[in-house]
Amino acid sequence: MKILFLLTQDLESPGGLGRYGPLAKELVHLGHTITIAALHPNFSALPCKRFIKDGVDIWYVAPMHVRKRGNIKSYYSTPKLLWILLRATFALSWAALTTPVDIIHIGKPHPMNGLAGLLGKIIRGKRTYLDCDDFESDVNRFSANWQKKAMNFFERWLPRQVNHITTHNSHIISRLQEIGIPQERISYLSNGVDRSRFAMPDPMKAEAVRKELGLGGKSVVAYIGSLSLVGHPVNLLLNAFVTIRQVRPDCVLLLVGGGEDYEKLQSQTQALGLDTAVIFRGHVDPKEINLYYSLANVSVDPVYDDSAARGRSPLKLFESWACGVPFVSADVGDRNRLLGDPPAGLLAIPGDPSSMADKILQIINDQNLAQVLCNRGLERVEAYYWDRLAVELDKLYNRWYTTPH
Repeated sequence: MKILFLLTQDLESPGGLGRYGPLAKELVHLGHTITIAALHPNFSALPCKRFIKDGVDIWYVAPMHVRKRGNIKSYYSTPKLLWILLRATFALSWAALTTPVDIIHIGKPHPMNGLAGLLGKIIRGKRTYLDCDDFESDVNRFSANWQKKAMNFFERWLPRQVNHITTHNSHIISRLQEIGIPQERISYLSNGVDRSRFAMPDPMKAEAVRKELGLGGKSVVAYIGSLSLVGHPVNLLLNAFVTIRQVRPDCVLLLVGGGEDYEKLQSQTQALGLDTAVIFRGHVDPKEINLYYSLANVSVDPVYDDSAARGRSPLKLFESWACGVPFVSADVGDRNRLLGDPPAGLLAIPGDPSSMADKILQIINDQNLAQVLCNRGLERVEAYYWDRLAVELDKLYNRWYTTPH
């Protein structure tokens, strides 16, 4: 089967690699022909805009709606943004109308790829799927109110136009049903982790980075992800770390990733007097993320109990399990269900730095508990590798592609 993914983000960021890249690679292993048409935050600087990787035809067709330079994400002015959106919509539509495909799968309900996918459905008669992996109007930052309203409209309108919807979260399923999408048009497809990318790293490389960062003899608490406070309240973790350092002055907080709040979080770190306790590693090669997990004694996903957190299925959870690192988050959304019984992680009170500090300290102070959580995570992650999840998507494609509607 020939499948086209239409994406509005790049596959070179942790988020891009997180869901669609690994799924595409595993679908190729199952015999499908996969093309990904995507946008890129540094499009003009790309030396090669179309290439084959892991058997997947990757085609960067236009700039993204945000810019990323190093560790900082920035936004366009309204006139420039409108031009970028038009250019991206045209380029993705061209891909949808000219690529030989049987199925079009829209990644995220954005206007650019959403309209492109619908053109492929209407003009070419192609079966069209939509993946809703969060509600963008809840987790994105907008420079104008009209942008948020437009995104909210698409998130409610686009699901009604496609043949089928995939999502990884019960909160999103409930919201889709609230806007009139029947259960039979929604399929649960969990987030997961790439088996090969999160294998144990070279110990010599890990030790070299440990020495470079001065982590010898330290207990390391790691946050690996976006430094964007709209959907990822790393400020909670910084506040929790004030308490942690009072109890365990040997603890270091390692922040790996970039985002628009990178400098704001650095300022908060200084204001809290944590300059020597927090290491900002910035953006790293996604292929080396497992190396940074290997340095950690505990991995953290800080969240409030809000719509953004309820609608996310944190990749950090599955990545931590695969790397044998104890995991701490809060009891929001599907996290409690995912951790299982007995739980393969600890959950704090949402939005409570003191509770988060307590859970982190429980793990750091109790090596037996840490090992138990590691073992449980390694057992549970077996069901969440992308090679297994791709089989479920393959079944869905075959079931719905061969069923008349």
